[in-house]
Amino acid sequence: MAARGQANGSSSRPRPSANINARGLIGIIDTYDRPGDAYTEDTYARCGTYAVAFEDEPGKRLPKAGAHCEAGVGRARAEFSVFDAEAKGPNASAAAEANVVGVGAMARAEVASASANAGPLGVKFGLGVDTGVSVGAGGFEAKILGTGITIGPKTSVSLLGNEVSIKFY
Repeated sequence: MAARGQANGSSSRPRPSANINARGLIGIIDTYDRPGDAYTEDTYARCGTYAVAFEDEPGKRLPKAGAHCEAGVGRARAEFSVFDAEAKGPNASAAAEANVVGVGAMARAEVASASANAGPLGVKFGLGVDTGVSVGAGGFEAKILGTGITIGPKTSVSLLGNEVSIKFY
């Protein structure tokens, strides 16, 4: 008589398998028919703050507050279907946010960068010194001088501003 789990010559060893995460497909399904678009900016500078809570509008129902600033010289972006690409010249930004599910603060500075995404996969090449941390329901991110990790719906590894990422949505 065969041992339990080994009937008809089968073994209890794990077998290789492949599966598709339905949540991961949402981003692709949501953008596969996105029309092409492109834009450029020569110089830019923006700052803002926000504090919202319990408003009956998207993005304003849960309490959160934050501040952000960014400035740079040269940006070009193009997108089509599940693909997008962006190139940036020298730029710097800082942001901080607190909400009911997490907190975070990050300062970013780049000499230059070029990035591309194809569906859930992304790469970024450049020289940057991102520094900060965020933690919450959306995951965990920690970087020092452009080197660090992100774990969550977007998981990535960064080294001096270069990054490889995958989005699980």
